[in-house]
Amino acid sequence: MFTDSHCHLTFTELLSQLPAIRQAMQEAQVERALCICTAMEEFDDVHALALAHDNFWSTVGVHPDNEGVTEPSVQDLLDRAALPRVVAIGETGLDYYGMEDRKGGRSIADMEWQRERFRTHIRAARACGKPLVIHTRSASDDTLAILREEGEDGAGNRAGGVFHCFTESHDVARAALDLGFHISFSGILTFKTAQDLRDVATWVPMDRLLIETDSPYLAPVPFRGKTNTPALVPHVAAVLAQLHQVPVETVAEITSANFRTLFGVPSPVRSAR
Repeated sequence: MFTDSHCHLTFTELLSQLPAIRQAMQEAQVERALCICTAMEEFDDVHALALAHDNFWSTVGVHPDNEGVTEPSVQDLLDRAALPRVVAIGETGLDYYGMEDRKGGRSIADMEWQRERFRTHIRAARACGKPLVIHTRSASDDTLAILREEGEDGAGNRAGGVFHCFTESHDVARAALDLGFHISFSGILTFKTAQDLRDVATWVPMDRLLIETDSPYLAPVPFRGKTNTPALVPHVAAVLAQLHQVPVETVAEITSANFRTLFGVPSPVRSAR
């Protein structure tokens, strides 16, 4: 029923518990998950999960905040995107959050390496026709501008994709939708302090919505502060159901269909009863 469109199952705290996580997913009716790559050094492990389990898929990409890792070329990304069960390019994008403390007092001008990395990922996605998984934090203007400059302008899209773990404003949501992208909400949507985000989520059309955990991070209420897993994504769906005034089963059905369409993932084969 449910789909977790963004999780990090190769992170140590989850990989060590994978059998229990998969059991919990089954019990929670979470039928599939997209395993996200954040560094080229991580790709083989992420891809191995997708190859080992018929309800997992993989991406290839380098997170914008990762430094001291292999910088991929367009061809590096294309070679891996051509492999079985690799359905997207990312996680990629821009992150200008915490320029003073997290980034050592650097300026936005100093982040040109992030912008060039993002362009590389967009070019690879357009070349192979696979969607982008976009991370943007305190950088929405540049994120949107670079997408437009590279041809993902809503009219000339060859990739499309999703703005994952969306926390931006109504205006950014509108711009992302105008560019032809989907918007994914995480457990942040359940936080007491996230009313502005819930207002945005109410407005986003259901045919452009995805749900995710971003696990092991951002566990939804009432599990906030604990390790997140894909089994908790129904809590995100429940909030969206309230906001859109539909049954949670409708949110599950629509977001799973959106996931299958965006990433080219087949519908599950159900046995006859």
